[in-house]
Amino acid sequence: MSTIILVDDQPIANFITRKLLEIEGYNEDVIDFTNPEEALIYLEDKQNTLIFLDLNMPEMNGWEFLDYLKSKSQEHRIIILTSSTSTIDQNRAKEYDSVIKYVEKPLNKDKFKKLQPFLQQQ
Repeated sequence: MSTIILVDDQPIANFITRKLLEIEGYNEDVIDFTNPEEALIYLEDKQNTLIFLDLNMPEMNGWEFLDYLKSKSQEHRIIILTSSTSTIDQNRAKEYDSVIKYVEKPLNKDKFKKLQPFLQQQ
């Protein structure tokens, strides 16, 4: 299994996602970042990583993160995990080939189970 990256400025959100991954047996190779710029540095030489990405972050928002990856031709699989219920954001997410799923917070066991097919592509 390849590495799973969690990018959310709220440590509790990363904690919840990590715990759900552990419960489902994905407890190895999970790295979380509260600073998206640090995540981008980590991802510089990586491809096809599964990333859980928040949209609303102070240093760099999720859209800027996605645009940066696109500008560097880095291909990753992104699950947007956000508190935004906006249809504008949901539609905008569809403009990115790398976004494979849009999930509204809070992540729970039921929502997580629906992500199983995406996790099995690891």
